[in-house]
Amino acid sequence: MNLHPYFPDAGGAAHSFQVGGYTFDAGPSFHMGLADPPGTSKNPLAQVLELLGERVECQRYSQVGARHRVRLAAVCAACVAPVAATLELLLAPARAAGPPHPIVADGGEYAAMIGRIAGPQALQEWRRLEAAMAPLQRGAATFPAAAIRSDPGMLLTAARFFGPQLLMTGLVADKLTGPFSAVVDKHVRDPWLKSMLDLECFVLSGMLAQDTLTAEMVFMFMERGQGRNRIDYPMGGSEAIISALVRGLEKHGGRLLLRSHVDHIVMEGGRAAGVALRRRSPASTPSNGSSSSSSSSEAPVEVIRARKGVVSNASVWDTHKLLAPGVGPKEWRRESVTTPQTASFLHMHLGIDATGLSPDLDCHHLVVNDWSDLEAPLNVCIASIPTQFDPALAPPGKAVVHAYTAGNEPYSVWEGLRRGSQEYEDMKQQRSQTLWKALERFIPDIRDRTELSMVGTPLTHERFLRRHRGSYGPAISASGKRTWPGTATPVPGLSVCGDSCMPGIGVPAAAASGMMAANSLAPVWDHLKVLGELSLDPRQPGAWWDHLKVLGELSLLAPVWDRLKVLGELSL
Repeated sequence: MNLHPYFPDAGGAAHSFQVGGYTFDAGPSFHMGLADPPGTSKNPLAQVLELLGERVECQRYSQVGARHRVRLAAVCAACVAPVAATLELLLAPARAAGPPHPIVADGGEYAAMIGRIAGPQALQEWRRLEAAMAPLQRGAATFPAAAIRSDPGMLLTAARFFGPQLLMTGLVADKLTGPFSAVVDKHVRDPWLKSMLDLECFVLSGMLAQDTLTAEMVFMFMERGQGRNRIDYPMGGSEAIISALVRGLEKHGGRLLLRSHVDHIVMEGGRAAGVALRRRSPASTPSNGSSSSSSSSEAPVEVIRARKGVVSNASVWDTHKLLAPGVGPKEWRRESVTTPQTASFLHMHLGIDATGLSPDLDCHHLVVNDWSDLEAPLNVCIASIPTQFDPALAPPGKAVVHAYTAGNEPYSVWEGLRRGSQEYEDMKQQRSQTLWKALERFIPDIRDRTELSMVGTPLTHERFLRRHRGSYGPAISASGKRTWPGTATPVPGLSVCGDSCMPGIGVPAAAASGMMAANSLAPVWDHLKVLGELSLDPRQPGAWWDHLKVLGELSLLAPVWDRLKVLGELSL
């Protein structure tokens, strides 16, 4: 296996970078189940790490002190005091000013928070919604991504999960693939609770409840509500996760080729046969703070041939730029390139003087400026202070702060600006004021404390992460006619993974799609072995798998089923 990232550091949108003695996370800082014991985590990223034989040291959020609580401080512009939120950056405003409400990753605590803020009627509606979600949650959890492949071999890899529960999942499949609002609207009338649930959806998918898949939300609520101490911050930042993945790749014979710009996908005989790379001179290689554009001296110099297939984790729009005109059915190309997009991000990375900062300052914060339009530009702001968990990310006495607008920054505002120009710098200064004001809600003197400041824009996303128009990802509405594509494509030899295909946007979803793409390239017997190594609970009585082993005794099927029987004896 060869990986060809364009950026000089591994990790893409999840990479870390160092400036002035500070280590900054470029992207996600919330992870669930990374530190769970082997065979118990439902997080596809944790499952991949387990298969690679890698572990990541994590700080688990606990209830001992505010800095370790699974909570966020969400601030409403109409409130005098912050209102606490919970794990996925999700919270909402209080109806009246009041003290913070610490929340943990626990279903009972979450419900109690709703009752405290919105009253008994909202709590009753939430309980009804919980009851309605229960069968959907069982359905969403019954069939793991690790068992999915895009060929008939899925009949075998899915076999261990057959049973009454899987049949019940079929009965609710239409609800799981529909909009979450269809479930919410049947049980929730309270305006505050509806806004809260819209916010939950928005920070997860970049869309409101009317556009977000029910399966995505019910699974998230199930995972988050199961108990305390399930949220993990990787020590060393997201770089620790990427380093573990790189180690696992290399020790299994894979290669990671950094600064490898894929020029195009090589087609031979109507099949994706490899990728052609460009050579980049050192001067044109992106680096932290660089704003250089692609060099005209770049030219394809090397073709990497694929033994089994090409897998693209670029966005749907960027993947099609790698295909020559005429490759693939016209309707597929048209449908793909017209996929609606979410907006982009405005980021701010700060290195600050931590003198006098309370050790109990919450790590994660969320600010909502206007609850009437959650999707409005510069409205929802998210911030983290990861040095509250890992002081080694900054020099002694200093702290790291990462703030960003949550997928609501329009590319059009920045389109046409030249990086490095005065107009561009002025625009960064102007639009970042929203982030400064959000940070001042919990660190009032943060401007005076700041010693290092960097602002990233949609152009930064577009340039350094090679994201089409800097987009967060596809905005495929669960209420519309479009559906999320799978990992297979109509181009022979070409598969996709990442946030442009099922299961969608987010780290666990992207990891799941990577697993599905890899599964489809592997022999089904190897895939079955992997399922056994993960020790995934089929959530069904063992008799269903035993029935398959009994079938192995049938002489007519012996060549195939004997192999299944052996695999079954290995506790698959």
